[in-house]
Amino acid sequence: MIRQALMRELDEILAIYDTARAFMRANGNHRQWVNGYPGRDLLKSDIENGRLFVIEEENAVHGVFAFFLGEDPTYGLIEYGQWPNHEPYGTIHRIASDGAAKGVLAKALAFALEKTDQVRADTHQDNLPMQRALLKNGFQRCGIIYLENGDPRIAYQYSKE
Repeated sequence: MIRQALMRELDEILAIYDTARAFMRANGNHRQWVNGYPGRDLLKSDIENGRLFVIEEENAVHGVFAFFLGEDPTYGLIEYGQWPNHEPYGTIHRIASDGAAKGVLAKALAFALEKTDQVRADTHQDNLPMQRALLKNGFQRCGIIYLENGDPRIAYQYSKE
Protein backbone atom coordinates (compact mmCIF):
# COMPACT_ATOMS: atom_id res chain seq x y z
CA MET A 1 0.00 0.00 0.00
CA ILE A 2 1.22 3.49 -0.83
CA ARG A 3 0.09 6.45 1.24
CA GLN A 4 1.29 9.88 2.29
CA ALA A 5 4.01 9.85 4.91
CA LEU A 6 3.15 11.04 8.40
CA MET A 7 5.29 13.35 10.49
CA ARG A 8 5.37 10.77 13.30
CA GLU A 9 7.13 8.37 10.90
CA LEU A 10 10.06 10.71 10.27
CA ASP A 11 12.62 8.76 12.33
CA GLU A 12 11.57 5.52 10.62
CA ILE A 13 11.88 7.21 7.22
CA LEU A 14 15.33 8.58 8.09
CA ALA A 15 16.40 5.04 9.01
CA ILE A 16 15.29 3.83 5.56
CA TYR A 17 17.45 6.52 3.95
CA ASP A 18 20.38 5.43 6.16
CA THR A 19 19.94 1.89 4.86
CA ALA A 20 19.75 3.13 1.26
CA ARG A 21 22.94 5.20 1.68
CA ALA A 22 24.74 2.13 3.07
CA PHE A 23 23.52 0.11 0.06
CA MET A 24 24.83 2.81 -2.29
CA ARG A 25 28.24 2.79 -0.63
CA ALA A 26 28.40 -1.01 -0.72
CA ASN A 27 27.70 -0.84 -4.47
CA GLY A 28 30.38 1.70 -5.34
CA ASN A 29 28.26 4.86 -5.14
CA HIS A 30 30.16 7.09 -2.71
CA ARG A 31 29.19 10.48 -4.15
CA GLN A 32 25.38 10.48 -4.06
CA TRP A 33 23.34 11.39 -0.98
CA VAL A 34 26.34 12.65 0.98
CA ASN A 35 26.32 14.63 4.23
CA GLY A 36 23.09 13.04 5.44
CA TYR A 37 21.01 13.92 2.38
CA PRO A 38 18.05 13.82 2.35
CA GLY A 39 17.92 15.48 5.75
CA ARG A 40 15.23 15.90 8.36
CA ASP A 41 14.27 19.44 7.28
CA LEU A 42 13.81 18.50 3.61
CA LEU A 43 11.73 15.45 4.54
CA LYS A 44 9.61 17.51 6.95
CA SER A 45 8.93 19.95 4.13
CA ASP A 46 8.04 17.06 1.79
CA ILE A 47 5.58 15.71 4.38
CA GLU A 48 4.06 19.13 5.06
CA ASN A 49 3.59 19.68 1.33
CA GLY A 50 2.00 16.26 0.79
CA ARG A 51 4.68 14.98 -1.56
CA LEU A 52 6.41 12.30 0.53
CA PHE A 53 4.94 8.82 0.26
CA VAL A 54 5.64 5.54 1.98
CA ILE A 55 5.31 1.98 0.80
CA GLU A 56 3.78 -0.05 3.59
CA GLU A 57 3.59 -3.83 3.73
CA GLU A 58 2.41 -5.93 6.66
CA ASN A 59 1.92 -2.79 8.80
CA ALA A 60 5.53 -1.68 8.37
CA VAL A 61 7.09 1.04 6.21
CA HIS A 62 9.66 -0.45 3.82
CA GLY A 63 10.01 2.23 1.15
CA VAL A 64 9.78 5.97 0.70
CA PHE A 65 9.79 8.42 -2.21
CA ALA A 66 8.89 11.98 -3.07
CA PHE A 67 6.43 12.51 -5.90
CA PHE A 68 4.98 15.65 -7.35
CA LEU A 69 3.21 16.77 -10.48
CA GLY A 70 4.34 19.71 -12.58
CA GLU A 71 7.50 21.25 -13.91
CA ASP A 72 10.70 20.37 -12.09
CA PRO A 73 13.13 23.29 -12.51
CA THR A 74 16.14 20.95 -12.61
CA TYR A 75 14.67 19.33 -15.73
CA GLY A 76 14.48 22.59 -17.69
CA LEU A 77 17.91 22.11 -19.28
CA ILE A 78 18.88 18.71 -20.65
CA GLU A 79 22.15 18.02 -22.45
CA TYR A 80 23.49 15.07 -24.46
CA GLY A 81 19.95 14.06 -25.36
CA GLN A 82 16.40 15.29 -25.13
CA TRP A 83 13.07 14.57 -23.50
CA PRO A 84 10.85 12.35 -25.69
CA ASN A 85 8.00 14.86 -25.30
CA HIS A 86 7.02 17.95 -23.37
CA GLU A 87 3.69 16.72 -22.03
CA PRO A 88 2.82 17.36 -18.37
CA TYR A 89 4.68 14.98 -16.08
CA GLY A 90 5.25 13.88 -12.54
CA THR A 91 8.61 13.33 -10.91
CA ILE A 92 9.84 10.61 -8.57
CA HIS A 93 12.68 11.77 -6.33
CA ARG A 94 14.54 10.39 -3.31
CA ILE A 95 13.27 6.82 -3.64
CA ALA A 96 14.65 4.42 -1.05
CA SER A 97 14.01 1.00 0.42
CA ASP A 98 14.98 -0.77 3.60
CA GLY A 99 15.70 -3.86 1.48
CA ALA A 100 12.82 -5.88 2.92
CA ALA A 101 10.32 -4.99 0.18
CA LYS A 102 10.96 -5.88 -3.43
CA GLY A 103 9.93 -3.82 -6.44
CA VAL A 104 9.82 -0.45 -4.68
CA LEU A 105 10.45 1.48 -7.91
CA ALA A 106 7.78 -0.52 -9.77
CA LYS A 107 5.28 0.27 -7.00
CA ALA A 108 6.18 3.97 -7.00
CA LEU A 109 5.87 4.06 -10.80
CA ALA A 110 2.44 2.39 -10.72
CA PHE A 111 1.34 4.96 -8.15
CA ALA A 112 2.64 7.83 -10.30
CA LEU A 113 0.97 6.47 -13.43
CA GLU A 114 -2.40 6.70 -11.67
CA LYS A 115 -1.89 10.47 -11.74
CA THR A 116 -0.06 11.18 -15.01
CA ASP A 117 1.02 9.50 -18.25
CA GLN A 118 4.60 10.84 -18.08
CA VAL A 119 7.01 10.22 -15.20
CA ARG A 120 10.55 11.53 -14.90
CA ALA A 121 13.38 10.56 -12.58
CA ASP A 122 17.13 11.00 -12.38
CA THR A 123 20.09 9.39 -10.70
CA HIS A 124 23.81 9.71 -10.17
CA GLN A 125 26.21 8.18 -12.70
CA ASP A 126 27.61 5.94 -9.95
CA ASN A 127 24.19 4.56 -9.00
CA LEU A 128 24.27 1.53 -11.29
CA PRO A 129 21.54 -0.42 -9.42
CA MET A 130 19.12 2.48 -9.86
CA GLN A 131 20.05 2.90 -13.53
CA ARG A 132 19.29 -0.79 -14.09
CA ALA A 133 16.02 -0.56 -12.14
CA LEU A 134 14.85 2.46 -14.14
CA LEU A 135 15.54 0.71 -17.47
CA LYS A 136 13.98 -2.56 -16.23
CA ASN A 137 10.82 -0.63 -15.32
CA GLY A 138 10.45 0.91 -18.77
CA PHE A 139 12.13 4.27 -18.31
CA GLN A 140 14.07 5.69 -21.25
CA ARG A 141 17.45 7.31 -20.68
CA CYS A 142 17.11 10.86 -22.04
CA GLY A 143 20.30 12.83 -21.27
CA ILE A 144 21.99 14.78 -18.50
CA ILE A 145 20.30 17.33 -16.23
CA TYR A 146 21.87 19.43 -13.50
CA LEU A 147 20.82 19.87 -9.89
CA GLU A 148 20.58 23.34 -8.34
CA ASN A 149 24.19 23.00 -7.13
CA GLY A 150 25.37 22.12 -10.65
CA ASP A 151 25.90 18.39 -10.07
CA PRO A 152 25.01 16.31 -13.16
CA ARG A 153 22.44 13.53 -13.08
CA ILE A 154 21.30 11.01 -15.69
CA ALA A 155 17.70 11.83 -16.60
CA TYR A 156 14.98 9.31 -17.47
CA GLN A 157 11.39 9.42 -18.58
CA TYR A 158 8.62 6.85 -18.62
CA SER A 159 5.85 7.46 -21.15
CA LYS A 160 2.62 5.51 -20.81
CA GLU A 161 1.71 3.95 -24.15
